[in-house]
Amino acid sequence: MLTRADLHSLEHYARIRPDFRARVIAHKKQRRVALGEHAALYFEDALTMQYQVQEMLRIERIFEPEGIQAELDVYNPLVPDGSNWKATFMVEYADADERREALARLVGIERCVWMQVAGCELVLGAADEDLERTTPEKTSAVHFMRFELTPAMVAAVKAGAAIFAGIDHRAYQAKTQLPAAVRASLTADLA
Repeated sequence: MLTRADLHSLEHYARIRPDFRARVIAHKKQRRVALGEHAALYFEDALTMQYQVQEMLRIERIFEPEGIQAELDVYNPLVPDGSNWKATFMVEYADADERREALARLVGIERCVWMQVAGCELVLGAADEDLERTTPEKTSAVHFMRFELTPAMVAAVKAGAAIFAGIDHRAYQAKTQLPAAVRASLTADLA
């Protein structure tokens, strides 16, 4: 959970932003999992959310305590709390027409995204707990997901078990084993 003490003043952030941004971009590369050609999970943590809050404060020129707290309240739910992984799930099509068609075809995909620790049950992502992003006509290109793990799953990950991710939707299937660097980064999220 991020607090105001974790954040930099706007003036200080302006000075450190290029180095901080480069650090976060490198970190995010170790937290992206491609699910086929047109979908990906971007796993969030305290650093990715600190960056998001700092950028929002910078863009909106927010410096008053109430405004800062409001941003923290928006982004803190995306910080894993030791027994889960939290991710931004994105349906990715560069062409706008192709994306529009895909989002209509992929209604409900956010309920079909899963994670699995080797030897354990699949864990379906709890999607969009803040607000519904899908209509009967189309899904959103962006969903926020939580993958809640049992204590046995956490122990297995810490003991080195492989981690898999996938989608099992009638119009889109994918399965992948997380690379070692991503696996190591996600292991650090667990208490």
